[in-house]
Amino acid sequence: MLRECIENLKIKSDGVYVDGTIGGAGHSSKIVEKLESGTLIGIDRDQEALAASRKRLENFSHVLLVHGKHEDILHHVRELGFENVDGILLDLGVSSYQIDEASRGFSYTKDAPLDMRMDRSSGISARDVIRTYSQEELEKIFLEYGEEKFSRRIAEKIVTEREIKDIETTYELADLIRSVAHKDAVDSFKRIFQALRIEVNGELKELRKTVFDCVELLKSGGRLCIITFHSLEDRIVKDAFIDLQGKCTCPKDFPKCVCGYQSFGKIITKKPIVPSKEEEEWNPRSKSAKLRVFEKRV
Repeated sequence: MLRECIENLKIKSDGVYVDGTIGGAGHSSKIVEKLESGTLIGIDRDQEALAASRKRLENFSHVLLVHGKHEDILHHVRELGFENVDGILLDLGVSSYQIDEASRGFSYTKDAPLDMRMDRSSGISARDVIRTYSQEELEKIFLEYGEEKFSRRIAEKIVTEREIKDIETTYELADLIRSVAHKDAVDSFKRIFQALRIEVNGELKELRKTVFDCVELLKSGGRLCIITFHSLEDRIVKDAFIDLQGKCTCPKDFPKCVCGYQSFGKIITKKPIVPSKEEEEWNPRSKSAKLRVFEKRV
């Protein structure tokens, strides 16, 4: 949803914009094209993605790249000397760049070590989770983060099999899931790999706070665009936007809110924007994407 994001950011040529999940700079490369004296700040926890972004954006000036998490966006932006910005984009989840790099272990369609870390310099890997979590812990993350109907049976199978042999690769895990899910294996692959990725990278733990921090960073009239790829992310973003908008019941022409609710802005997308049929055809990965937009109160 590149076009939709660029349109909703309302980019000003002299503005300051943050891509909190820059990845391979797909969105950012279009943002910088609209900047003259403005600045782009790109943040990513993946050093390899930052290297790819740096190369892609090397012909543009006023680009600042930061190795870090979007959960720390407030700290990163303020540390660069910017109190407020004109727009922020968050494209959540795993990037196409990471999926396509087989060695990262994000995809069940490519045989690779079970890693799934977005930042390979730190943290636990998916292999660590599979090797050390108890059956109850595995079942919990498969159910909560993957909404997997075979959560208990898959967790039980993992614990049984790892007593015999370590589960080291994506194909080994996929074979194990297939032995439980049978005809529903493909759907279970997606859900279990999603659950492991979320657990390894802590993707949902700070998301609500991140949304609030982003709005705090925005200038009056600035916009926050967030793309989600599954219902768990989308629900958190949707609820955060509702809370940020507030529930003021005072008449629109009333000079001051007296009902006790504080509004930080307004939701631009009453319903999320979804990909066009054309985009779904040439980019099947976009099918589950949802774009929500919030504008800071003027």
